[in-house]
Amino acid sequence: MNKDALPEIAAIVGKDSILTAKEDCMCYSYDATNQKFLPEAVAFPLTTQQIARIMDCANRHKIPVIPRGAGSGFVGGSLPVEGGIVLALTRMNRIVNIEPANLTATVEPGVVTGDFQQEVEKVGLFYPPDPASLKFSTMGGNAAVCAGGPRCVKYGVTKNYILGLEVVLPTGEIIRTGVQTLKGVAGYDLTSLFVGSEGTLGIITEIRVKLIPLPPAKKCMLAIFPRIDDATVTVSAIIQARITPSTLEFIDQAAIRCVEDYLKIGLPTDAEALLLIEVDGDTETITKQSEHIKEICLQQGAREVTIAHSKEEEEQLWKARRSISPALLRLNPHKINEDINVPISQIPEIVRRITKIAQKYQLINVNFGHAGDGNIHTNLMINKDNPEELKRADQAVREIFEATLERGGTISGEHGIGITKAPYLEMEIGAQNQAFMERIKNLLDPNRILNPGKLSLT
Repeated sequence: MNKDALPEIAAIVGKDSILTAKEDCMCYSYDATNQKFLPEAVAFPLTTQQIARIMDCANRHKIPVIPRGAGSGFVGGSLPVEGGIVLALTRMNRIVNIEPANLTATVEPGVVTGDFQQEVEKVGLFYPPDPASLKFSTMGGNAAVCAGGPRCVKYGVTKNYILGLEVVLPTGEIIRTGVQTLKGVAGYDLTSLFVGSEGTLGIITEIRVKLIPLPPAKKCMLAIFPRIDDATVTVSAIIQARITPSTLEFIDQAAIRCVEDYLKIGLPTDAEALLLIEVDGDTETITKQSEHIKEICLQQGAREVTIAHSKEEEEQLWKARRSISPALLRLNPHKINEDINVPISQIPEIVRRITKIAQKYQLINVNFGHAGDGNIHTNLMINKDNPEELKRADQAVREIFEATLERGGTISGEHGIGITKAPYLEMEIGAQNQAFMERIKNLLDPNRILNPGKLSLT
């Protein structure tokens, strides 16, 4: 790093808000991928103006800058692959306002998503995007990858709720995009350009979101299937019945067994699959919907359907789903977690195909995820210290992506591309679109300093 840059950045944020010692920087060298890249410094800005000055300095000295929220991503999007400075945005954690009369709110990027949801629900409002990491992931990180979650089947993903942004460009300029109203179509949709751009085009410093009324009631149910094919077909059957659950989660037998071994809560380990289903709305409607869904599940081969009748029973049902990720590590020390998405009608076929691919490469595979919108999390459980097994896993991932694209799907439903999926991006979007992305990157970031190496943008 240029010797003049670090003192300048330290002067901007204050000497107590910058880390340079190796042992301190190591805490910001990794994310949920467990890959490690050591930054040369970590800065903790408190204001948009500080970030603008840092970016101006970094641009002049051509120093890589990597924005970071909670570091909970699965694709390496916040890793400092070329060193440089990590901008840790967790101290920018104010909820600027909640406006019930306008159904909007404004937050800084470091606000924890789950905390924000609790605050808006206190005034009877609802912010639906609910990634599994909502108890620690941040609103800025969610916007950067356009995070999803179980409720996407009914309510959509993060981008569907962002009205406008404040963004610092790689050159240090500050822009505001979007509107303060619930709709607006003046000019290009610059907000959508930055949402999902994984911090490669600008640093989000403020987010304005729309809110909706909090549903007055909900019902949760668990359907147990002896055969996995029946469970996957049931997903399509529910949607075709013109019912839109707020969540419709799929859990295969390997995941069931891992969670039961982990929690000892009485899950049916002989079942090949579970569906965890939730409906929300007024009491009369959800009562009818839950009974209709129960009938569909039983008609499609479920041996049992349990409907929760209290908040405690709901929490018990959800406990299994939320415990899958930590429980899986009992199978093998590492996992390759992919979040493919296919049209709902293709779920049975893609699950069968993934199983065959895993068997072909002699790998342990676990499937679960947001089946209601076609988002399947397929996990290859491996030992990354075994080079031969890692090679087989890489081959399997490519075939899984190919099978997904053949069925009209996408290689990432909600995790983003980062570095782990960058080699496969052109498979989906094509060389022409990738070249166009490069042109946008060059226009906004001529010195290529902002989050380099992500989305295949070198």
